[in-house]
Amino acid sequence: MCVILEKEGDDVLLAPPTNFSAVEDNCIYRSGFPQPSNFPFLHSLNLRSIIYLCPEPYSEENLEFLRTNNIKLFKFGIDGTKGPSAMSSSAITEALKVITDVRNHPVLIHCKRGKHRTGCLVGCLRKLQNWCMSAVVEEYKHFAGTKWRETDLKFLENYDVSRIRHCLESIIYRYYGSKKRRLQYREESLQKPQMTSVI
Repeated sequence: MCVILEKEGDDVLLAPPTNFSAVEDNCIYRSGFPQPSNFPFLHSLNLRSIIYLCPEPYSEENLEFLRTNNIKLFKFGIDGTKGPSAMSSSAITEALKVITDVRNHPVLIHCKRGKHRTGCLVGCLRKLQNWCMSAVVEEYKHFAGTKWRETDLKFLENYDVSRIRHCLESIIYRYYGSKKRRLQYREESLQKPQMTSVI
């Protein structure tokens, strides 16, 4: 898959990373490890954050791209082995906290090939979104192809989304009047003087 961008008479070819797809349009994306040839494509997404799921250090070339484009890197060193204990529930929960915080959007999730670790994280997000398990498994297998792992499917089935729901419920919502509500961030929750109108 390539995208051709017309730029003042010149056509620019934008190549996405392997296994690239939108998880949620214009805000959450997934892929394999981005190569330098993918940087123009990533730049076109206006990313604010990247979630990297591998334990290996991020390449210097990729770090420079992030610095240049003011993109935050969130690293969760999840082992890529096939063992049943490879996926870490706590790391997945922490990564879901990053994904569900809209201040980090648009965000790209990736591991090496965008299959297993990325598939498990996206699958847990889908469970949080109340997708049925068969749809979660179908999406996982679509990206993993013939390399899907039974251990990953067991992890997805057993992951308890109440871990992240509990965290999300702790965010304070303030209601103004009967119909207005908005998310209030921690720094906004400080006591501010109340304004009252006198009629």
